[in-house]
Amino acid sequence: MAQWTSAVGAAQLGRLLTSQQARPAGPGARRPPAYRSLADGIRLLVLEGRVPVAARLPAERELAVALAVSRTTVAAAYEALRTEGFLESRRGAGSWTAVPAGNPLPARGLEPLPPESLGSMIDLGCAALPAPEPWLTRAVQGALEELPPYAHTHGDYPAGLPALRRTIADRYTARGIPTMPEQIMVTTGAMGAIDAICHLFAGRGERIAVESPSYANILQLMRAAGARLVPVAMADGLAGWDLPVWREVLRDAAPRLAYVVADFHNPTGALADEDQRRQLVQAARSAGTVLVVDETMSELHLDPAMVMPRPVCAFDPAGSTVLTVGSASKAFWAGMRIGWVRAAPDVIRSLVAARAYADLGTPVLEQLAVNWLMHTGGWESALEIRRTQARENCEALVAAVRKELPDWEFDVPRGGLTLWVRTGGLSGSRIAEAGERVGVRVPSGPRFGVDGAFEGYVRLPFTVGGPLAEEAAARLAAAAGLVETGATTGTEAPRTFVA
Repeated sequence: MAQWTSAVGAAQLGRLLTSQQARPAGPGARRPPAYRSLADGIRLLVLEGRVPVAARLPAERELAVALAVSRTTVAAAYEALRTEGFLESRRGAGSWTAVPAGNPLPARGLEPLPPESLGSMIDLGCAALPAPEPWLTRAVQGALEELPPYAHTHGDYPAGLPALRRTIADRYTARGIPTMPEQIMVTTGAMGAIDAICHLFAGRGERIAVESPSYANILQLMRAAGARLVPVAMADGLAGWDLPVWREVLRDAAPRLAYVVADFHNPTGALADEDQRRQLVQAARSAGTVLVVDETMSELHLDPAMVMPRPVCAFDPAGSTVLTVGSASKAFWAGMRIGWVRAAPDVIRSLVAARAYADLGTPVLEQLAVNWLMHTGGWESALEIRRTQARENCEALVAAVRKELPDWEFDVPRGGLTLWVRTGGLSGSRIAEAGERVGVRVPSGPRFGVDGAFEGYVRLPFTVGGPLAEEAAARLAAAAGLVETGATTGTEAPRTFVA
């Protein structure tokens, strides 16, 4: 049985190789052989996640024609990649990309930092801001005032409080997508929503297409559910989805689900435009794939004058192809574990029925607090506080990183909470490891890929600002210096990832 889950065409691979910026050689430096340059180029594409792991590469003759090189050059490049562990082959099945078993895959970096470490460690692991007071306190007080009638009931509402379901449905309707309360299920955070969807639609062994890179905790949730993840590379920079690649994956891999973040993608910050949204919905519908759209960042735009594209569900208003997931955790506060799913009524009924074997329902008091916020204007006021915090932190962090680490590359997004940073050819895993030694905690790129991709990246959230952002950048520079000199844990020198 073939071990690849997607395929890269010869023309597509040629475009990706051409798009790589050639690094100028130093004085007197000799150019490497053609096969070596080709092997290094493919290796870098895999490590950056632009070519997914477990993607079938073109046949040698096909790629040679596309690149206008000899077949011998391609054969030698493939053999070098096999020797280094970046390619596996089987007669009759072709060759597909891989990552060497020894490639570091850190398990740390996204879990909340223990309170006792907050004084000595700058935490860039979690993309979460403090609560936007006074609105958290006011919301809880408002919820307590509305609690007594519910205290006389059993307190279990598997679909969510009727009042909150109606409020969320009305908000979608106000955005131009007519929605009934029967199309809403309230969950325990967005993670609870996606977990319920995965268990209902994608049993163990089912394929789920995911953006590459993607949100690390969702990837781990899907792996734990036994899904087979099919990575789909994002377009360059902040360009969003690569629609030709998506159509190819949906057609050839036939995934049961596809998980995407259209609004200020985590970790890249990309924002899909309306045409991309329309095309992806059409492709998913044609392939029979259920599209799970994570909207948790959708209200966190940093430009006050920005006009957001229509939601993805606007192109599937009945909710038969698009399941939309929202949450109060990013827009309001991570401690407010309220999420929701918008879908067709029959899908909601199935999710609610399955919930009886999971968590039964979401805490009533928190639901009342979110409902109070959305009804009183507190939600919009809190969002303005949150956007201001994120915008100021983003400006401070960008300036500090550019000053302390001028070789690091990134595009500044127009919203969300994260920078996706290319680390100047250094190992992101080694930087994360060294960072904990110098007092800064940062997640490395492989956390956001499938099977070890994105080794040359780290994710930096907009969670610190002012002097703390400057100190965080200084500590990251110190960590990078340790990696460059080889002064990291272990005996081998740090691996660089430069074509």
